[in-house]
Amino acid sequence: MSPMIEMLAVSYLLLPLLVGLTFHGFCIKFKWLTILVRPIDGGRMFRGRRLFGFNKTYRGVIAVGLGTAAGFGIQAIVLHQIISIRNVELIDYSSLSWFPLGFAIGVAAMLSELPNSFIKRRLGVAPGTTASGMVGVLFYILDQVDLLLGVWLVLSFAVEVTLARILFSVVFLFLAHQIITLAGYALGMRATAR
Repeated sequence: MSPMIEMLAVSYLLLPLLVGLTFHGFCIKFKWLTILVRPIDGGRMFRGRRLFGFNKTYRGVIAVGLGTAAGFGIQAIVLHQIISIRNVELIDYSSLSWFPLGFAIGVAAMLSELPNSFIKRRLGVAPGTTASGMVGVLFYILDQVDLLLGVWLVLSFAVEVTLARILFSVVFLFLAHQIITLAGYALGMRATAR
């Protein structure tokens, strides 16, 4: 594949994750799945600070899992029928079940954010806020792409993982995250535009 087609294929591969993240935003805005709004850390502390904070909830994990599965379902059931789209698919939908794959990718993505949250709590960065200086820049970039670790761990069972695909996914997700964040803020789904 040419680099441009490879970038397109990776972007298409990650689109269901954006569906999952958007669904989570709708869950926050419209108060869906509120029974799952429970902090993953259960309020536990480590050295006087919360493990992850109140923003990391079971609702986020389940909502992104369900939304990502739905996104893969759209690709597998509807878009896979279009030959030109089928030519850029990296997943062989004829041999994989889209729901467990999509759900696992969404869950893994959200769980991959936990180490970043843990480190930020240790540094005294409150949930939903940003650090200043170079630390702030580092965490800003990390916040945009940290979920890719889990995504690629799960995807490695379905597609070949290459350095180029990982780099393309970082670029795609970083740019997509900016758009989703601004849209979420404008629609009242996020408290900040960052």
